[in-house]
Amino acid sequence: MSYEFLIVDDHPLYREALKGAIAAACTGCRFIEADSVEGLLEILDRHPHADLLLLDLNLPGAYGFSALAHLRGSHPQLPIIVVSAMDDPRTVRKAIAFGAQGFVSKSADASAIGRHVQASIRGEMVVPPGLHVDGHGDVDDGALDVAQRMAQLTPQQFRVFGMLCAGRLNKQIAYDLDIMEATVKAHMTVILRKLGAATRTQAVLMASRMAADPSAFRTPPEGQD
Repeated sequence: MSYEFLIVDDHPLYREALKGAIAAACTGCRFIEADSVEGLLEILDRHPHADLLLLDLNLPGAYGFSALAHLRGSHPQLPIIVVSAMDDPRTVRKAIAFGAQGFVSKSADASAIGRHVQASIRGEMVVPPGLHVDGHGDVDDGALDVAQRMAQLTPQQFRVFGMLCAGRLNKQIAYDLDIMEATVKAHMTVILRKLGAATRTQAVLMASRMAADPSAFRTPPEGQD
């Protein structure tokens, strides 16, 4: 049986290591790669029926668990393994609570990665050895509510939201996405409604509850709300 794996990590050498570990454990596999959230959204559009996504937690544009939460809404059928060097129990439990089927530490050896991937294909949850995951663990109800709201965003709305979290102005977002500034404003209106936020600043603060590293978030520029 052949499998299609999506590998999304901004480090080319680690993507190669992942491919080697998976190929040694699964015959007939095919790999599609990306190095950013934008690249992830593009390959998901072209490969909506992939068998498994291995997602770097600190991916550019992901802002902690925001990308994971969004994917649980836009691609609920896609199994996701979060891959990260941040492998403390709190981070692992958060990944599972926000919808990951498993978590692989970047310090894991090739054979362990291969076993984790095989287990995920069988529908099993995988976490680092010795870690017990039960319920929502370290994630409070407020953060889970934010995740559910973020899952309602369309891919384009999530692109805009990610740029908002990076502190980009409307005109900068419009330029980067090659759309009209009025379209950005329209997206912002819908994003705020879906998140239940009154202002851009409040939306970013809500999303910061899902951050692996809160310092990655930037307060939106004044005068944009």
